[in-house]
Amino acid sequence: MPHLPARFAGIILSFAPLFVHRSWRHAQALLIGAILCPGRRTVASVLRIMGRARDRHFVNTHRVLSRTAWSPHAGAHMLLRLLVEAFVPHGPVVLALDDTIERRWGRRIQARGIYRDPVRSSGAHFVKTSGLR
Repeated sequence: MPHLPARFAGIILSFAPLFVHRSWRHAQALLIGAILCPGRRTVASVLRIMGRARDRHFVNTHRVLSRTAWSPHAGAHMLLRLLVEAFVPHGPVVLALDDTIERRWGRRIQARGIYRDPVRSSGAHFVKTSGLR
């Protein structure tokens, strides 16, 4: 792992409790690479930017997101807390919600339905689409 400034390392280390020791090494590389990666942040792009594209165990880093028992909800909670502490240490926090439909399909998608698409619809034109709200 590259040597990080203390302030930056402290932020990255706050996500360590989400992972077990073996998967934390891979997750740490993904976190740092996602920050450094220009363009699309796919796992392959992140590993290339970290200089790990030719690792023998390249696939193990992919498994951190799909097979490791970690909670994305808890990770999102930690990230939100860090962002609020950094940008709004005092005062109220105003949040906005995006009701864009996520167009996904497949056997394992449980909550898929037909909804009004707010992006493609207008006051006079009604567009329905299938996906997750």
